[in-house]
Amino acid sequence: MISRLNLTAILLTSVALVGCVPAPIDEPAGEGPGGRPQPLALTPERELEVGREAYREILSDADVLPEDSPETDRVRCVCERIAGATRIEPLMREIHLRDAAQDFEWEFNVIRSDRVNAFCLPAGKVGVYTGLLDFVRDDDELATVLGHEIAHALAHHASERLALNPGESENLRASAGRLDRLTGPQRKSLLNMLSPGATLDSLAYNRFQESEADHIGVFLMTFAGFNPEEALGFWDRMRLASSGSLRLPEILSDHPADGRRIAQLRQWIPLAEGAQRAFDRGEVAGAGER
Repeated sequence: MISRLNLTAILLTSVALVGCVPAPIDEPAGEGPGGRPQPLALTPERELEVGREAYREILSDADVLPEDSPETDRVRCVCERIAGATRIEPLMREIHLRDAAQDFEWEFNVIRSDRVNAFCLPAGKVGVYTGLLDFVRDDDELATVLGHEIAHALAHHASERLALNPGESENLRASAGRLDRLTGPQRKSLLNMLSPGATLDSLAYNRFQESEADHIGVFLMTFAGFNPEEALGFWDRMRLASSGSLRLPEILSDHPADGRRIAQLRQWIPLAEGAQRAFDRGEVAGAGER
């Protein structure tokens, strides 16, 4: 059976990669999202180890809400739906993320803080601050943020950032992946580098990773059953916040909100909705049907 919908044409409508990439560290550069070359500093197994340890460190100093709290239950429900979309093989295959989530060990926690932000560390370690829960208007807006953050992890962006920052990679390698063997400044720097919004030496690369996470994220939230149109309203409010008309949320310190982002989303949303409808109708072939 041949798919009547060319998901490749739909899913690979991304901005072009700018600039050259350095040599890989632990594994050869392979096909990243959209088939682009992607240098990686960590194998998936190492990503899981680093993600676990970084997550433990962050949560150890945080006011984590109980697992049975309404806030945690809300975040878990949204995240589990998005995580479910990562198991839709045709979707992952066509953006070259077929095996991206197979080594993920999903964890979802809510941290009491007025920070308007969220994160997803390598291998599916998600944290959401209560400030973000207070800011979003509904679960569709929450899915906008979480789809974006999870997309960074699916696309191995932290591993790529480490590959593009050899000093950080060498520190991690010298410590055998143990954060407790790093100095305080080294540990803080590495944790910042693992954050989805970490700044790269190349601003072009940083912008590219953000666009890539937007692109993947809008497909994830759509296939998870959320309304992608809500992403436009959320990021438009972020754009207004960046202009000073609203209180500036912390998320804008590492996720630039601008007209270009919103324009790209306007292009991708109909494509995501069309792909999702075609998948629901059974018009997309599985791996064994091609």
